[in-house]
Amino acid sequence: MKEIWKSFIASLFINSILCAATDSINISESIRDGATLVSSGGMFALGFFSPGQSRNRYLGIWYNNIPNQTVVWVANREAPLTNNTGVLTLTEAGTLNLLNETDGLIWSTNASRTVQNPTAQLLDSGNLVVKDADDDRPENFLWQSFDHPTDTYLPDMKMGWDLIRGEERHISSWRSKDDPAPGAFITHMDLSGYPQIFTEGVRGVRYRHGPWNGVQFSGIAYIGSDDETFRLALEMNKDQVMYWEHVMQLSVVSRVTLDPDGTGIRWTWNEGNQAWSIYNSFPIDSCDNYNKCGAYGSCNVAESPPCQCLDRFVPRDPGSWSRTDWSGGCVRRAPLNCRDDVFFKYSRQKMPDSRNSSVIGGRISLDECEAICSRNCSCVAYARLNISKEGGGCLFYYGDLLDTRTVPGLGVAEQDLYIRMSSTESGSGRKKRATILIASFASVAGIVLCLVIILLCCWNKRRKEGAGAGALNLSNGKEAELPLFSLSTVLKATNHFSMANKLGEGGFGPVYWHRNLVRLLGGCIEREENMLIYEYLPNSSLDQHIDIDTQQIKVLTPQYVNTDQTKSRLLNWEKRFNIINGIAKGILYLHQDSRLRIIHRDLKTSNILLDADMNPKISDFGLARTFAGNETEAKTRRVVGTYGYMSPEYAIDGVFSVKSDVFSFGVLVLEIVSGKRNRGFCLEDHDLNLLGHAWRLYKEDKTSQLVDSTSVGDSLDTKQALRSIHVALLCVQKRPEDRPSMSSVVFMLGNEIAIAEAKEPGFFTERDVGIAHKSNATNSENQVSMSLIQGR
Repeated sequence: MKEIWKSFIASLFINSILCAATDSINISESIRDGATLVSSGGMFALGFFSPGQSRNRYLGIWYNNIPNQTVVWVANREAPLTNNTGVLTLTEAGTLNLLNETDGLIWSTNASRTVQNPTAQLLDSGNLVVKDADDDRPENFLWQSFDHPTDTYLPDMKMGWDLIRGEERHISSWRSKDDPAPGAFITHMDLSGYPQIFTEGVRGVRYRHGPWNGVQFSGIAYIGSDDETFRLALEMNKDQVMYWEHVMQLSVVSRVTLDPDGTGIRWTWNEGNQAWSIYNSFPIDSCDNYNKCGAYGSCNVAESPPCQCLDRFVPRDPGSWSRTDWSGGCVRRAPLNCRDDVFFKYSRQKMPDSRNSSVIGGRISLDECEAICSRNCSCVAYARLNISKEGGGCLFYYGDLLDTRTVPGLGVAEQDLYIRMSSTESGSGRKKRATILIASFASVAGIVLCLVIILLCCWNKRRKEGAGAGALNLSNGKEAELPLFSLSTVLKATNHFSMANKLGEGGFGPVYWHRNLVRLLGGCIEREENMLIYEYLPNSSLDQHIDIDTQQIKVLTPQYVNTDQTKSRLLNWEKRFNIINGIAKGILYLHQDSRLRIIHRDLKTSNILLDADMNPKISDFGLARTFAGNETEAKTRRVVGTYGYMSPEYAIDGVFSVKSDVFSFGVLVLEIVSGKRNRGFCLEDHDLNLLGHAWRLYKEDKTSQLVDSTSVGDSLDTKQALRSIHVALLCVQKRPEDRPSMSSVVFMLGNEIAIAEAKEPGFFTERDVGIAHKSNATNSENQVSMSLIQGR
């Protein structure tokens, strides 16, 4: 027994010498506790260690030649070894396995593929990689520790989203200095709206790094330009959204850590003092606490109190504000009216939270950004998207502006914010209104002339034909609505919507054509008849292609199909997905891009018309309501709409908002994908409606069974279908605040990114609606909605 023990110690000593002399291990080699693997340049070492006062053993990477061991990565952070018998091996399949004394598996990697000669190597960047021994290309690594960071970010490491795999790379704090297990805080990239980095804990967001401005994230103190110490980059394409840093000076040793208390620190090694120095940190001060001063409030530690309303804003609740309760934020001292608002520049401010934003890239000027934002009443602010020398583009904000502060020391990375304000705040408002008035008079005169000519033509035609069905009947003494004309006529008359030929505005503001909204061509008033005439859409409405007459279904099974097989076969998967995206973009236009925010309130398959190319057009705005720029929701005592599509908060409490339309859109998507109707849906094995059935399949990981496979056939793109169902389930969640905005919906549908888990939908079964609202809702059966204007 003594000889065996001596042999074990001897082998351990030899193994230690071997591993210390090389930067890689092959299949026949291993690393035991007490041995280290050192990178070729000697910068980093891999081995076993015990953190702080702990006796547990972990496999980790640390700086090799820096005193006071500084660990930058831990393998088995959630599965510690209780003694020093651990051993790291490399298998023929290219996986690293960490074993204990009984050969029990403690931790392992997963190889992306197999190769003939796998090897594990520690690079001088601090990256532990598994690769083919003859292939050093990073894109061909089988596995790398940089894809699985712990509490430390190292230069050349990428943090963000791998959109192909749907994987996120983020930094997570240690639980304590003695325990490297994942702690209470993470630093990660959020893709809602324009990408930005957050540090979050169990109580929510602690710190926001701000959106990317082409140079760096706008919320941190200026780091440096490309020719100085650090080079920073954000890569955004169809495959990834990744942030990375590169140190330009080889003499600089740098790392960023996330402490157990949620503090992020950028360290640099001071060779002279043989110690780590703090380069910068976040949060810097109390003003970095997320949204400390509320909407339109700006924090400045040099002021007392630190929270001040932005210029031209006043506290929403002066009493609470005076008591240092700034959570209510601020409001404009003069309300917006959309028609002649102006924009004021705010400098040296951290860019607001960009989760409710949109962007336009390219070489677009600030004047063009202002013009685009000005035409959209929902747009409350804009900024230059990319402030680098080669930059341009626009960043547009919607809703309240949150989490702004005065940021000192921005230097060349400064980014100006332009906020929408009432024209009464500016002396130029009167001059602007006069200019618009003159332009309006000139354009209206031209339009009136055109209308006179058209009316004369109509009168002449009516005189010749007797009774003109399309003419305006003015003989009854009532004022008639003037007809709307085709887009080509309006484009010609207005010189492509030139400000010099502005048509004027009505209750909805200027109305421009959008490809996913049905066009109103004109009207007809003849005796007792009052009609609106829309563009001809030869493929009728969507319900004629996917809805089902449940009375004709004799056997109810999960595979039942449309009774109108001819029409359903017109909708292969490509057309269905095109319809889903078209409806989403149409709703986004109503919610975000039109002059006033429009809530449709009656989105359903029968109100989606299809043109000759099967492109969707949203129709029937009889129940639509408009919101001003600052409004987000409203309440009514008279609930109107169509059961099966109404959101819970609207059907129960009469509360409607953009999230009500989002709910209806989610129902539409489930109906389009499945070829089944939510209302009236039933199966033999349960009494759930379509939403409940989709939720059950989602929870059982059987989402693909919801697809109308009989109709779509071989055209099905499974990934797109599953993504569409997932997005739909996010849209029909019970709580409005849990549902995404339509801008996020459009982004999720068009990009292969990781999507949050869905929660239980509202109106899980039909009984939810029928029982709760028999008394107080004006509803319609058989998919017919209550509207003021009914189609013939």
